[in-house]
Amino acid sequence: MFAVIESGGKQHKVSEGDSLQVELLTGEEGSKVEFDKVLMISDGKDSKVGTPYLEKAKVTGKVVRHGKADKLIVFKMKRRKDYRRTQGHRQNFTEVLIEAINS
Repeated sequence: MFAVIESGGKQHKVSEGDSLQVELLTGEEGSKVEFDKVLMISDGKDSKVGTPYLEKAKVTGKVVRHGKADKLIVFKMKRRKDYRRTQGHRQNFTEVLIEAINS
């Protein structure tokens, strides 16, 4: 069984027991989190697709940790103009362990 959820403007395909990194969520480590924006649920035989979301469908998980992703280097340059800018960025994330998919 798997579900497609929306979190932080992105869509994630999840199953029970999966661990995924989503945009930073509020909540302490070890606390429960519910994703109610469920786009699709499938058990292999039957699939339910929302318009855009499924009503009464929820995916529950547990916050494992908060952290920062690896650094990305943003480099801008215009040739022959002596213009160069380098900037680094580390995105905050929350790691979530999916515990249950309720349809």
